[in-house]
Amino acid sequence: MGSEYDAQIRHRTWDLVPPDPSYKLVGTKWIHRIKRLPNGKIDKYKSRFVAKGCHQRPGVDYAETFSHVIKAATVRLVLGQAVARGWSLRQLDVNNAFLQGNLNEDVYIAQPAGFVDRDKPHYVCKLRKALYGLKQAPRAWYLEMELRTFLLASGFTNSLADASLFILNSLGVTLYVLIYVDDIVITGNDTKAIDKFIAQLGNRFSLKDMGDLNYFLGIEAHRIGCGLLLIQQKYITDLLARCNMLDATPVSTPMSPSHSLQLTSGRALPDGREYRTIVGSLQYLHFTRPDVAFAVDKLSQFMHCPTYEHWQAAKRVLRYLSGTRDQGIFLRSNNTLNLHAFSDADWAGNRDDYTSTGAYIVYLGSHPVVWSSKKQKTPARSSTEAEYRSVADTAAELC
Repeated sequence: MGSEYDAQIRHRTWDLVPPDPSYKLVGTKWIHRIKRLPNGKIDKYKSRFVAKGCHQRPGVDYAETFSHVIKAATVRLVLGQAVARGWSLRQLDVNNAFLQGNLNEDVYIAQPAGFVDRDKPHYVCKLRKALYGLKQAPRAWYLEMELRTFLLASGFTNSLADASLFILNSLGVTLYVLIYVDDIVITGNDTKAIDKFIAQLGNRFSLKDMGDLNYFLGIEAHRIGCGLLLIQQKYITDLLARCNMLDATPVSTPMSPSHSLQLTSGRALPDGREYRTIVGSLQYLHFTRPDVAFAVDKLSQFMHCPTYEHWQAAKRVLRYLSGTRDQGIFLRSNNTLNLHAFSDADWAGNRDDYTSTGAYIVYLGSHPVVWSSKKQKTPARSSTEAEYRSVADTAAELC
């Protein structure tokens, strides 16, 4: 907590001002976390002083919001190209990233619990910088982001397809920078240029060099001679432990092929919060597990009123994951640049409103880079129409 408070003071996050009845204070709290390595060992203990964004009022405490989050397809594309060309992959972390963004709105908070100024105990904090938890904090970090300004001044160009991807092409040197809020991945065709750029970046910002890419956004990256394996084994293990299903009997498929779920299937759960929590957690597995895309999409259709039958279907997905937690995406080093896709659709497969489900998966060579399985918005008059919609979506994604 002391280290976090020192960082706030060092960045001049706030100014102490006399209280006023017109000030509406945004709530704050301390959050404590145990950071662990992919093998489960404790990495460090971390405390974060955050704002309760749910207390903010639109138009008063904040205006527009935005978060620069790299697209999953962009990550898979860049990593696949780096592996195919034998490039190194480096990972960085920006310390206290949100404290870099200046606020345009007047936001007031109480002094941090445990660190109240003895000379001014009744004063409040007027924020100068964005605080973690504020709704406008990601946007302030992006727009006021010195990192973005630094990258553009260094010769990088911002990708038109993804605002969080920066590319440098200069004198035969090619560098890619992927930004996910405060996590950064750098790759390129020149190792010395990467080291030089990281040194320049470290001179400008407070960075933590994580070395070679191995654990990024809850995804484990294992590089071997013939490629790169992306899995979410720790994430799945933690999810199973949270549901007390570590010793569950595995099944061979994520859903039963002989039974179709409906809104009225079974008796309603008295409390659907646990169901919604698990289905929400399963959605993050889309990053490396296209095999559960259809099951998760189906379960997501019952979030408003889940039943015991839907709950059993969600537990079946967990049982499937318990036996396949070491599976993921393998990016081969001998990949080609042939872009192709597969699409499919059922017809009136949803028995509640007789809509169809369209799906596609796009490959770059042998690498799956993007996939989707979604219920179509309106019923199709024929199987041809359902298939055409899916093909149209696939063609748009290819373009």
